[in-house]
Amino acid sequence: MVKWLFVFLFLASAVYVHFRGKVRHRLGRQLLDHSTFMAPVNVLMYAFSRVPTTAFIPEPGDHFPELEPLRANWQVIREEARRLRELQHIKAAEGYNDVGFNSFFRRGWKRFYLKWYDDAHPSAAELCPQTTALLRQIPSVKAAMFTELPPGGELRPHRDPFAGSLRLHLGLETPNDDACFIEVDGNRYSWRDGQWTMFDETFIHSARNDTQSNRIILFCDVERPMKYRWAQALNRFIARNLIAAGASPNMEGDKTGGINRLFKYFYVLRLKAKGLRERNKNLYYGLKYLAVVLVVAFIVWI
Repeated sequence: MVKWLFVFLFLASAVYVHFRGKVRHRLGRQLLDHSTFMAPVNVLMYAFSRVPTTAFIPEPGDHFPELEPLRANWQVIREEARRLRELQHIKAAEGYNDVGFNSFFRRGWKRFYLKWYDDAHPSAAELCPQTTALLRQIPSVKAAMFTELPPGGELRPHRDPFAGSLRLHLGLETPNDDACFIEVDGNRYSWRDGQWTMFDETFIHSARNDTQSNRIILFCDVERPMKYRWAQALNRFIARNLIAAGASPNMEGDKTGGINRLFKYFYVLRLKAKGLRERNKNLYYGLKYLAVVLVVAFIVWI
């Protein structure tokens, strides 16, 4: 009886996540999306969130006053980002060691990690001392990076797997043009220098830069505040033991998390799967759906 209760709760959570918001993936894609497997945890995050669970969070400073030093010092942060860009340190991963953002690199997106669920990367502490000093004063910022979206760059529609954080974007060097934008659950925001926005990254979102100018922002994952201590503890446990394993290096000497150390081996299988998809799309998708069915059958069997 308990087993079937868990199965029902998992399926109900997955259905809720799929239909949440105005924009959704095709059902076939959603079945295989990582957010489906995190659905029961994410539903708890939404249910006990102390901030709105809308696509965009209005007035981030009202909900997170501790973030104000970032906006107040945006020009200082911009200077360090500009220096990094001149040194060509804002870049794609040099190997298969950034599973969380690997697909983004193919369409122009670049990044330089400042921190990832820990203290600053050694490279960031050395090259961006003022920005990392500001971040150290704000424990609720769990991850931070500079991200670049060049002219013609884009991020295809996707949703992040874990609802334990909210995403903050602070414009540093942007086109200041409505043709450079992010769209979250069908709602569009165009970046501007010195201005910020916060959104729930578990809604489907995408981004484009259809201008002739570069776009650099400060990108932060901010811990979602919860109504109860047990919910906050659960959020932090998952972040510390799962999300932190996604750490990716900027350069030699930076930490690489366990998930990313394994990713290079997984990517070999992924390349073979892509080859199969090119040769026989029906067989490829048939095997993917069969794998999902087998996982569900195993859960029911145990």
